[in-house]
Amino acid sequence: MIKTTNPATGKALQEYRVHAPGEVQERLERGDRVFTEWSGRSVEERARLVGRAGEILRQRQHDLAVLITREMGKPISQSSSEIEKCAWVCDYYAENGPGFLADEQVSTEYDRSYVLFQPLGLILAVMPWNFPFWQVFRFAAPALTAGNTAVLKHASNVMGCALAIEEVFTAAGLPEGVFQSLVLPSDRMEAVIENPLVRAVTLTGSEPAGKAVASCAARQVKKSVLELGGSDPYLVLEDADLELAAAKCVASRLNNGGQTCIAAKRFIVQESVREEFESRLIHEMSAYPYGDPMRGNIQLGPLARDDLRRDLHQQVTTSIGQGARLLLGGRMPESSEPGFYYPATLLTAVRPGMPAFDEETFGPVGVVVAAADEKDAVALANQSSFGLGAAVFSRDLARAERIAGQLQAGCVFINDFVKSDPRMPFGGVRNSGYGRELSRYGILEFVNIKSVVGQES
Repeated sequence: MIKTTNPATGKALQEYRVHAPGEVQERLERGDRVFTEWSGRSVEERARLVGRAGEILRQRQHDLAVLITREMGKPISQSSSEIEKCAWVCDYYAENGPGFLADEQVSTEYDRSYVLFQPLGLILAVMPWNFPFWQVFRFAAPALTAGNTAVLKHASNVMGCALAIEEVFTAAGLPEGVFQSLVLPSDRMEAVIENPLVRAVTLTGSEPAGKAVASCAARQVKKSVLELGGSDPYLVLEDADLELAAAKCVASRLNNGGQTCIAAKRFIVQESVREEFESRLIHEMSAYPYGDPMRGNIQLGPLARDDLRRDLHQQVTTSIGQGARLLLGGRMPESSEPGFYYPATLLTAVRPGMPAFDEETFGPVGVVVAAADEKDAVALANQSSFGLGAAVFSRDLARAERIAGQLQAGCVFINDFVKSDPRMPFGGVRNSGYGRELSRYGILEFVNIKSVVGQES
């Protein structure tokens, strides 16, 4: 059985019976079988039904938001925003998918030369708990519009969300089997990846999970797309608007309880403005007390699991033991307090070699890293095994754009925090993964880009 737990109370929610091997095979065969019918429909019809899924999401927004909050602890206002964003990505591909997949004419010496974009087949999606709807729809909206079918292996602690997503696509009118959820633990995924009916794999998750999935897929010569962890640097230069920078850095660091790959993780601040910036950070972070995520005015809920909270606290205490200084928070709540809460925490004097610098901190912990100058700030930003997102704060846009070009990251935001957007490609480099989601680049990840050349006989 797979059990879900409410992280705000620590109490059990529901149990789900794990699918037996025969049931998994039936679902894979169903997804493979319906692929012929689904891919045979016009892209306009597929896009229309994906758009209809967006309408269903908006109709069920409140109930789905409550489900998210109950299963993984996100504040209810953020859960509601997540559902709206999922509807947006459905709208985006409903409107733009047909154009993205239109035949591409190429000028050559032949009478006819063009490129077709055709679906691959049944795609396996292995998805995490931190954005239990968005991570799935970010993949599913373009993949299904392209004509693929999909099976989802979701994180065990959000199994209710997984089944609810399947219900949304069913209610939207997609044929049975086009999108299905598998109730499985992670240790049974290798057999699913190796199944010949699965044509490709996408995973959003941790670096170890990504390496395991990529290795297994590679042995079967199957394409994979990976969006893994991050240790996003936010560079605050001496000419930055410090009030704006502090607000944006804290909003990014504490969104979703800090449990996001693209959260601001390392505040790399030029020494000349460090003390003032730290004061502003303390002021901003102090405005985020943790509390019941079902209350509309709460913006910092619990962490999703107690083991994650304990791992985070260990990163904090180890870094302090190595010389970091605690400016705010950093204390584990009393054991008598229900739920998996952790306070907004700020460390300074953080440097390479400490867990708070080298590792991904998946929770409400911000760290200040002092930089001597611009060159030093860029070097510290790039001194990481990750490369997902980054941000630069400066009143000089040309200067910030020049620095953005030097940062090893899949996306860089200037004077704002990093966020995913259906209109822009999203993904990382280095140990943050490979491949891209969203925009036209995302819909082309799981298609056969086929060249056709013809000559009159």
